[in-house]
Amino acid sequence: KELIERLKGGVQIFARATPEQKVKIVTALHQMDKVVAMTGDGVNDAPALKGADVGVAMGVTGTDVAREAAQVILLDDNFASIVAGVEEGRTIFNNIKKFTNYVLVSNGPEIIPFLLYILFPVPLALTVIQILCIDLCTDIVPSMGLGQEKPDRQVMRQKPRSRRHKLLDWPVIAHSYFFLGLIEAAFSFSLFFFVLHQGGWVYGTEIAANAPLYLSATGLTLSSIVLMQIGNLFGRRSSRGSGLDMSVLKNPLIVGGITFEIIFSWAILYFPPLGRVIGTGPVDPALYAFAWLGVPLIFGLDYLRKRIFAALEG
Repeated sequence: KELIERLKGGVQIFARATPEQKVKIVTALHQMDKVVAMTGDGVNDAPALKGADVGVAMGVTGTDVAREAAQVILLDDNFASIVAGVEEGRTIFNNIKKFTNYVLVSNGPEIIPFLLYILFPVPLALTVIQILCIDLCTDIVPSMGLGQEKPDRQVMRQKPRSRRHKLLDWPVIAHSYFFLGLIEAAFSFSLFFFVLHQGGWVYGTEIAANAPLYLSATGLTLSSIVLMQIGNLFGRRSSRGSGLDMSVLKNPLIVGGITFEIIFSWAILYFPPLGRVIGTGPVDPALYAFAWLGVPLIFGLDYLRKRIFAALEG
C-alpha cells in the first residue's frame, strides 16, 4: 500500500531494485491498472518478467530461464532497441489500421447499388464481377503498400494506446462507411445515372444487361470508384497529415498499385476484350476525364476533416 501511495505521488525511478522488489513494483502498478514492462536477465528475475504485461530479457547475458519467461528478447542487450521495437510495433499496428480503413471504404459503393436496386426501380450500378474486380484486383497491391509504410515521424510522440483499444473500432467503421464510402458512392452513382439519362433512360423503365448504354454507365461507375481509391490511398498514408508530405517513390508497391489502378480504369472502358469480360462499355472521353475529379474530391474532403479534428483537439 505504501508503494502504491508513493507511485501515485509521482515516483518515476527505482534504483538497485532486487528481484523481489521488482515483483512488488509490477503488482503495485497492476493494482493501479497500469500496463507494465519489466526488464531482467537473471533466474530470479523470471517471476517479475512473467508477471509483467511485457517481459524484456537480455539475449546475450540473460539466462535461459529469463528468456523463456519474457515476451521480448534483446539480441544485442541494448536498451535503445526497446525504443526501436516500440516504434516498429506502433508502425505495424498503424499500418494494419491504414489498409483496413482503405479497403473498407470501397465497400460503401459496393453495397449501396444492391440496396438501391432492391428499394427502387433502377438498374444495378455494379455487377458482382465488377465488385470482385475492386476487392480482388485493384485494392490488393495498394493495401499491401500501406502495410509496408515506414514509421511516421510523429509515431513516437503519440500517447500509448489503451489496452482496450481495438484495431477495428467505431471511428474507423464510421469513417470508412459513413464518410468516405458515401462520398465514393454519391460521386460514382451520379455518373452512372448521368450516363443513363443522357442516353435516354427514363426512371422506372428496365434496361437490358447487355445494352450498350447500360455497359457504358456501369463501366464509368466502376472506373470512377477505382480512381477515387487513389485519393483515398494518399489520405490513408497519414492519420493527421495530407499523406503527400511522405515520399511515395520510396514505396514501390504504392507506386505500382496507383499505376495499375490508372491503367485498369482506362482499360475497362476502352479495351474491348477486357470490357467484354467485365461487362463494361466505352464512354465519351470527356466523361472519363470528369471521373478524375473524384480523386481530389475525396482527398480534399478527407483532408478538411483531418484539419477540423486537429483544430478541435488542439
